[in-house]
Amino acid sequence: MDTSARDDDSPPAVPSIGSQPWPRESRWGRGAARIALWAALLLLPLAVLGALTAWWLVRTTPDAISVAERAAELPTRIVSSDGVLIDTLGDRLHAPRTLEQIAPTLKQALLATEDKRFYSHSGIDGRRLCAAAWSVLQGDLQGASTLTQQLARNLFPQQIGSQRSLLRKLREITLAFKIERAYSKDQILTLYLNQVRFPYRVTGIEMAARTYFSKSAHELELHESALLVAMLKGPKRYDPEQAPERARQRRDLVLTLMARAGVIEEATRARAAAQPLGVRVQRLDLGPTHAPHFVRLVRQQLADWADAQGTDLQIEGMTVHTTIDTRLQTIAEQALRRQAALLQAVADQEWSRPALRTGPPPGAEQAAAATGAAIEPPRLPGAFAHFWQQQPSLVAELARETPAYRAARAAGVDEALALRRGLADRAALEAAKLAKTRLEAGFVALDPKSGSVLAYVGSRDPALDQFDHVSQAQRQPGSTFKPFVYGAALLAGIPAEQTYFDTLVQIRLGDGTVWSPTDMTEATGEPLTLRAGLARSKNTITAQVMQQVGVASVVRYARLLGLERAKLDPVPSLALGTSPVTLLELSGAYGTLASLGVKRRPVLISHITDRQGQELARFVSEPQRVLTEGQALELVDILREAVDYGTGGWVRSRFGVRADLAGKTGTTQRNTDGWFIAMRPGLVAGAWIGFNDQRVTMRSNHWGQGGRNALLIVGDFLRAGGQAGWIDMRQRFPVLPRAQPLPQDTASSDPVLQAALHPLPSVPPPPPPTLPPPIQPPLSPRDAPPVMPSLPSLQQAVPPPPPQPSPAAPPPMLRWSTPRELPQPAPLPSEPSEPDSEDRPVAARV
Repeated sequence: MDTSARDDDSPPAVPSIGSQPWPRESRWGRGAARIALWAALLLLPLAVLGALTAWWLVRTTPDAISVAERAAELPTRIVSSDGVLIDTLGDRLHAPRTLEQIAPTLKQALLATEDKRFYSHSGIDGRRLCAAAWSVLQGDLQGASTLTQQLARNLFPQQIGSQRSLLRKLREITLAFKIERAYSKDQILTLYLNQVRFPYRVTGIEMAARTYFSKSAHELELHESALLVAMLKGPKRYDPEQAPERARQRRDLVLTLMARAGVIEEATRARAAAQPLGVRVQRLDLGPTHAPHFVRLVRQQLADWADAQGTDLQIEGMTVHTTIDTRLQTIAEQALRRQAALLQAVADQEWSRPALRTGPPPGAEQAAAATGAAIEPPRLPGAFAHFWQQQPSLVAELARETPAYRAARAAGVDEALALRRGLADRAALEAAKLAKTRLEAGFVALDPKSGSVLAYVGSRDPALDQFDHVSQAQRQPGSTFKPFVYGAALLAGIPAEQTYFDTLVQIRLGDGTVWSPTDMTEATGEPLTLRAGLARSKNTITAQVMQQVGVASVVRYARLLGLERAKLDPVPSLALGTSPVTLLELSGAYGTLASLGVKRRPVLISHITDRQGQELARFVSEPQRVLTEGQALELVDILREAVDYGTGGWVRSRFGVRADLAGKTGTTQRNTDGWFIAMRPGLVAGAWIGFNDQRVTMRSNHWGQGGRNALLIVGDFLRAGGQAGWIDMRQRFPVLPRAQPLPQDTASSDPVLQAALHPLPSVPPPPPPTLPPPIQPPLSPRDAPPVMPSLPSLQQAVPPPPPQPSPAAPPPMLRWSTPRELPQPAPLPSEPSEPDSEDRPVAARV
């Protein structure tokens, strides 16, 4: 029997250990093995690629140790012409603050809006990342960056990149992990708040608070914090200056998110949402070592240039070479502080009592001489007491600004009772009075041969008054405008030796009224040349010259020399400086004369270089010859006499400046503004002095005139600069032969001002002549100016002066009168008349 045969019903034999499995199981096992093998073969390269990518990202992204130093690395520097660093534009210098120095509401608004789980994640918010990915798949593009990722992008925009891409996100995540490992959460939040960027080249929350709300970050209120956080989504898109409604909507959304997060109550949210934006944008600079007002202008010009070039000034490491000379700037600041402190003491004393007492109080000159730093000497006891007794309405106005008055009105108290409470708030009211009666000043010096601004002092103390009195303040220039009147006359062919008479004139205006300008001293009827009329700043002579040459010619001449932005009203009183100008523009126009007819606009920046020293840009004021050298020199020669014999004499007698100098003083009505502009071949120096509120003035005519107040600043500057050798006093203007110098009165107590304080030697006056018909009749605001020839052709257009007719036949627009026919205006009780020759535009209307 064959034992190998078996019945079909018998069970299969069980294989022994080591034998092959059943065929079906063998096929499945072999397939799984193949899959595992292929998976390993495929995943291994991906793992290697991932590892290499991670290694590359770690190696190519910035090291976290350099995060805190990155913003300060190679900042843009602003230097003076003599190589002194005066400011830096680096991010790290924009007033960094700790968390304790930032309003808690801002931190709460930031976390509620930008990163709710900031303190729980490790740099990457997985939940937010998944939610953003799901939104993207649904077509809704959303961001998922944490504050740490945003910080990485803000610190290293070039290394991380700005385009939306996977590579940028991977770099951002890698650097975020590095930052999280190196810094604590509070440190990361502090870095973020100090590095976040806003418009106007502002970096950091502190500078943003100052720029938009004029306050520090720790003073921010809830609605202000919410607005700054709202801008982070798009600083330009949500800029409250450019898009206020869009910014408001975004701010309200931030407040809503804060309420949902439970950090504020719903009622608090509603009150904050009802607040206006309250934005007061002011582009500020922090800590320039010299000329803060000048640096502010430089920053604004740099911002415009950088925007046009697509350059980031915060990280490029450029050097901005300015025109300012720190040596001249230092003596200019000291001169202004010294003389302004002296004049402040004078004003304090003169207004302290009803009886006028002129001159500085005892010890005031010594205290002013020691004023070299920004610290001002204390105000005199009882300063301006008499002034405030005469100004009850102004006192009430100040009382309405006190906290007591505002609190009373907010509580529903009626106006009268609230005003009484404001008047009873003595501390606040006295502080407001001192601020209102604080004398201010401005000074600028420039090189007329290049237009370079050499020194620039915008106010007495920028910490107390940030308003720029050089380029922002527009004030009436008084008699510093007169050179444009006389210059137009010289250009029209009227000789400098033409004779006029010091007698009152009446000019009928287009509206039927009569304008009759006068001087501080009575008209004498004496003959005076055109040269003497300008040197002595006679209003009566100036009005006659203006009438003869025409208002339109004077306006055109002023524009020609550089008064291009000022609004010059074409009326006869323009001759006495009634149209406001800035000190910078007026000094620039005088610079055209100092450069003998070549006009150059003021220049603040010389050139810009990159971090390797290669020049990127150069700023040059293109010269434009507008007068011949002889035309300009003739006017400069007359203005020499204004210093030698006229109202500018104190620059020699008080400060001992013996160099060749030309210039002009100016004073406006009621001693509101004082001016002095001095010219040398390589230097123009101008000063203005007055009060911010034009209702406050110097009291006495002696100290109220520009030749006794603004001149002090310029004289001090010239003396100090000459003694130090920083101003070349050897340069001289070319000399013109003079027909006859101004006579001197040896009996005068002030030999420098002899001719200004006394008339010419008494001679029988001839009958006053009638002036030749004007080139153009005086204009009123309702008159349209006729077409006039261009200035270079005026000499041919003006006929020679006709013979003087009898006074019985005056021209229709001009009527002569004797001093007795039109009496002088009575002086104010608080401003007694003095026998000074200063040139305020006192005028009488008939």
